[in-house]
Amino acid sequence: MSHRDDRSSGKKKFRAAFRKEYDPRRRQTDWTRSFRNDQLDEDRLTAEERIGSRGEYARKRTVVGTPLEDAAEGLPVQLEVDESRCLRGRVLSVHGLLSDVMTDDGQRYQCATRRLLRTLASDERHVVAAGDEVLFRPEPGNTGVIERIEPRRTVLCRENKGQKQVLVANVDQLIIVASVAEPELKPNLIDRFLVTAERYGLRPLICINKLDLCHPADLQPFLGVYAQLGYQVLAVSALTGQGIDRLRRAIVGRASAVAGQSGVGKSSLLNAIEPGLNLRVQPISEDTHKGRHTTTTAEWIPLQCGGFVVDTPGIRQFQLWDVAPEELAGFFPEFRPYVDRCRYPDCTHRHEDYCAVKDAVADGRIDLRRYESYCHIYSGE
Repeated sequence: MSHRDDRSSGKKKFRAAFRKEYDPRRRQTDWTRSFRNDQLDEDRLTAEERIGSRGEYARKRTVVGTPLEDAAEGLPVQLEVDESRCLRGRVLSVHGLLSDVMTDDGQRYQCATRRLLRTLASDERHVVAAGDEVLFRPEPGNTGVIERIEPRRTVLCRENKGQKQVLVANVDQLIIVASVAEPELKPNLIDRFLVTAERYGLRPLICINKLDLCHPADLQPFLGVYAQLGYQVLAVSALTGQGIDRLRRAIVGRASAVAGQSGVGKSSLLNAIEPGLNLRVQPISEDTHKGRHTTTTAEWIPLQCGGFVVDTPGIRQFQLWDVAPEELAGFFPEFRPYVDRCRYPDCTHRHEDYCAVKDAVADGRIDLRRYESYCHIYSGE
């Protein structure tokens, strides 16, 4: 990314990469087919064509701002905008091309996103996510245009169709919600969320809901594995209220994302924490015994008790983003004391001989189910 200073204005100009344009092809590419079908009009053929990267379809443009080459998340540039004409706000939710933005004084605006932001090249499917801190230009009728997205501190993201999907930005804590039954407990999904929390610097909290459907003692061995690793675990019931006070205390004063598969009771737990929220809930399907998608978009919600929560849509698959198989073991805390003791420095801890991690599993020092979860994630299952 090349850049230069504009001495007359003190601003920095540089060449930034943009997404490819989705315009129709400029060249005709079906000449052979037309020739074979006697449909080729030689009088309309172009005598010569220039093929290059310049012109209105170029993928790089000169912009004014600050390149963020060391930015961990978000766009690679902080655009220069006229801050005197803008307001600061936080994105509460995103609905297609429009974002619900709230200012510090509680005013809400429906904002479109500046085209320059939407077309900057990035790995992300959508440039704006719930939780983003933005500068926007207010327009009549409580509308506006997002002019700049501030660098993100943290993200909760996953891979979706080969691209990075940011579910929520700038949260401190990830509350991983699962249920004892209806739908059934999925430990592998919990482990994937934990890896993502480790990868992106989020404080994880494992919350097992629907405790009313089992005997608490039956759940202790499962929770004990995570508690011994240093993770905070809570067993709660949104129906009976058991454990809700502890969950409320864990949320107060923090910005928390609530994530888990459909039907585990994420919205029900938030309604129990603060009854005035009145978030929409649905029972699980009687035919499939799986949850229905009730929450359709991530929503940043301020709490009267202090702090914020983000209710995210239910997830049935959670593919990790930007976690190479070679670094996966580093995100399993119980593996760390053993990885340096393996005979081979590039040990994958799956099939090699003289592997200290496998020996620890065999001796019971590493939980077998957690090790199997590691193998599933490593192989991309």
